[in-house]
Amino acid sequence: MHVQHRARYFTSSSPVKTALSQSNRIHRSPSSYIIHSHRSPGFSRYLSSVASSRWSHGGANWRSPLSLRSQIRSSAPPLIERIQRNLATMAADNPFKSTLTSLPKPSGGEFGKFYSLPALNDPRVDKLPYSIRILLESAVRNCDNFQVKKEDIEKIIDWEKSAPKQVEIPFKPARVLLQDFTGVPAVVDLAVMRDAMNNLGSDSNKINPLVPVDLVVDHSVQVDVTRSENAVQANMELEFSRNKERFAFLKWGSTAFQNMLVVPPGSGIVHQVNLEYLGRVVFNSEGLLYPDSVVGTDSHTTMIDGLGVAGWGVGGIEAEAAMLGQPMSMVLPGVVGFKLTGKLRNGVTATDLVLTVTQMLRKHGVVGKFVEFYGGGMGELSLADRATIANMSPEYGATMGFFPVDRVTLQYLKLTGRSDETVQMIEAYLRANNMFVDHDEPQQDRVYSSYLQLDLDEVEPCISGPKRPHDRVVLREMKSDWHACLNNKVGFKGFAIPKEDQDKVAKFSFKGQPAELKHGSVVIAAITSCTNTSNPSVMLGAGLVAKKACELGLQVKPWVKTSLAPGSGVVTKYLLESGLQKYLNEQGFNIVGYGCTTCIGNSGELDDSVGAAIAENDILAAAVLSGNRNFEGRVHALTRANYLASPPLVVAYALAGTVDIDFDKEPIGKGKDGKDVYFRDIWPSTEEVAQAVQSSVLSDMFKSTYQNITKGNPMWNDLQVPANSLYSWDPKSTYIHEPPYFKGMTMDPPGAHGVKDAFCLLNFGDSITTDHISPAGSIHKDSPAARYLLERGVERKDFNSYGSRRGNDEIMARGTFANIRLVNKLLNGEVGPQTVHIPSGEKLSVFDAAMKYKNAGQDTIILAGAEYGSGSSRDWAAKGPMLLGVKAVISKSFERIHRSNLVGMGIIPLCFKAGEDADTLGLTGHERFNIDLPSNISEIRPGQDVTVTTDSGKSFTCTVRFDTEVELEYFNHGGILPYVIRNLSKQ
Repeated sequence: MHVQHRARYFTSSSPVKTALSQSNRIHRSPSSYIIHSHRSPGFSRYLSSVASSRWSHGGANWRSPLSLRSQIRSSAPPLIERIQRNLATMAADNPFKSTLTSLPKPSGGEFGKFYSLPALNDPRVDKLPYSIRILLESAVRNCDNFQVKKEDIEKIIDWEKSAPKQVEIPFKPARVLLQDFTGVPAVVDLAVMRDAMNNLGSDSNKINPLVPVDLVVDHSVQVDVTRSENAVQANMELEFSRNKERFAFLKWGSTAFQNMLVVPPGSGIVHQVNLEYLGRVVFNSEGLLYPDSVVGTDSHTTMIDGLGVAGWGVGGIEAEAAMLGQPMSMVLPGVVGFKLTGKLRNGVTATDLVLTVTQMLRKHGVVGKFVEFYGGGMGELSLADRATIANMSPEYGATMGFFPVDRVTLQYLKLTGRSDETVQMIEAYLRANNMFVDHDEPQQDRVYSSYLQLDLDEVEPCISGPKRPHDRVVLREMKSDWHACLNNKVGFKGFAIPKEDQDKVAKFSFKGQPAELKHGSVVIAAITSCTNTSNPSVMLGAGLVAKKACELGLQVKPWVKTSLAPGSGVVTKYLLESGLQKYLNEQGFNIVGYGCTTCIGNSGELDDSVGAAIAENDILAAAVLSGNRNFEGRVHALTRANYLASPPLVVAYALAGTVDIDFDKEPIGKGKDGKDVYFRDIWPSTEEVAQAVQSSVLSDMFKSTYQNITKGNPMWNDLQVPANSLYSWDPKSTYIHEPPYFKGMTMDPPGAHGVKDAFCLLNFGDSITTDHISPAGSIHKDSPAARYLLERGVERKDFNSYGSRRGNDEIMARGTFANIRLVNKLLNGEVGPQTVHIPSGEKLSVFDAAMKYKNAGQDTIILAGAEYGSGSSRDWAAKGPMLLGVKAVISKSFERIHRSNLVGMGIIPLCFKAGEDADTLGLTGHERFNIDLPSNISEIRPGQDVTVTTDSGKSFTCTVRFDTEVELEYFNHGGILPYVIRNLSKQ
């Protein structure tokens, strides 16, 4: 029994890959946040001196710097004392101050005080889902009858009745999380907001994060070098050479803005850093205890939900407002109760489980809702398995996929270095505040909005694709599904390859040896992404597949671009400890870096001979990756079929060399003895994987990784940055450029407005993703962005990616709707980033057409189908259209984060009425559109009907998707950031 428990304990680990930022920044502990969020520059220098002395003590407990805390208290300048008095006054003004309760330590004394939910003495609280209790505690703790009112608390307590009414509540997250692709534009926005404050005659230092902000640089490394022992170093050197200017800008931000920590490149993936290191579960700030909660500018922030921390993705502009102390306005969500029973069968992986859950929840419909997991099957899931399921919340459409804290969570916290006292405090607090699940005790029934159930025993091995994460294919049906995709008309499950072309073979020479490709040939096989590299069971499973293949004499073809990008140095340690990394290396899966890589499209170039064979013969090439997204055009421009799979399946498909295979019946290849080798011959049992995890994943690995990370990254530490609080914009820079958002801004809001005589810039069908709207991948050589760069002397080899250039609005505006797989109905079936300029009839790039409209003073709108803006929480997918002059988007439905981003940039989101769309209404996109909205904001209500008329005589009614009163205020001010600037200027 003890052995089984220990095996599950280690399997539940997710590798640590967090880091400290540069040496002159102090690492923040939960107990030091109040001080950090309000420190003066002088106090900042004081903290830096404390930090440098602190790190000189090798035995320091980096998670509980109690000695540092006492040093700060004894020397705190008057500013801090004043802030502490203000905090005490705020607590005194809280109408729920009577619920403030002491949490005693077992050894005597107290951990601190907390706002007690049981002290509310309301039986409705006991029936609330755990995820809603976190919203309730936050509202109670922050209640000041101004930003958070007593009526808001009543709405949450009465959740069962109020949630169906779509009521609005404020929420103040404990912290904000960024990655560098979204972090750079966020810091650019903060910098230009300081300039705007200056121009309005106000204090620019008011633009400072008031809550902890953590930024992890993980999105910049590309898979340039593979199949090499030196790949990690080579790719990092290329990463720094391409991104030195961006990285220096981020380092400037970490010194210019208070309360901002930047984790340097090469440390790991943001969500694993969050899971392993940044996640507190419970904060202890100056003796006030409260649940950790986080909003992040990456949609997979939801991974932290697996740790029992409420977290979800928001738009960059929303996150910036939260940083600056604005409460988030949200609709009180419904909660889907998802009951898990039984246990996974032999050989079934966590990836198989999450793809099954994703399909179920997508079918059920969970957009805008929380999903909360419960049931007897919870005990069979490691924390890494839970985090995998939580990670893919955006793919199944939920705001959160939440796992309440239980004993598995506590074990995981101890494994990853949280001190015994911290874990003791977390358990004591959550038990006292009725937020802990003890499976050994009878469970009180909780009320959910709807219910789903899955017997884990029913989960089968599967993959998802070829174009969407929720299009699950059971492995035994993969060959037939592939052939159906070849035959089907072009769509999410179709490529329309003519029958006579389906057996085409493209022969070519690869580095002097004969090679060939067919439809379905695998050209990219990537073990990548926080979704899976966090989970030792699937990572070691991949190693076991590689080992068995090597022993039997199988070898991955050399033209398959193989890569392994762990989310942590811990993964490297246990793969080496197990002896399995050498087998992965033999199959070409050398470690290439510590970051997101192929999952976000940073897959690097294919060999020229492979690329030419695909392009010249129109081969339908495939990529197989252990990622979370496979939208067309995302992974690589030349892989039209992209499948999500577990890491061991990635290795298996790489060995097979094709997705056109029935693993049950067809051999993967021939072994060294000349005999056929089948899938079953290389697939490890659950017991084999558990034994590998048990013997190889050790707690000391996490501790040593933490210690090494605190030493910093030499290339990062060598970056020199100015100490100015205002940024000196370089007009020649092609990475960092001053955006035009606040030019000519005054203290008077521009007011509400409709749209008059607008042209349709683009006419879309369903499932237009943020990758279509604002691609993150490579910059095409013939695109407007490429033209801009070439005109400024940037060579093609130095273009880098759109994601890396998000600090430059000129490039990002040109990259808006630049996805090469864009399908625009105005082009009558032609695929590509172009549109028709209606007045002239010219076919132009989207950017060039938009500029023609804009220069002529003509507004534009976009027509779209369902799920517009699905995918990554990409604020440039709203900023770009705004810079192109788009005034409104009319769609069948919006993805949650993208809709709020549109509002945040002042674009009007409208939804067709149920059963209607552009096609049913007979709209061609060649009309001119008028949207009738009052100019007085007080005359507009959230969700009201508006009339849209056209010059062709057609008229129809839409729902305006300003969902809250606060969003109407943002619209009145021209967006969320102008609203924040005007409010801060008045303070």
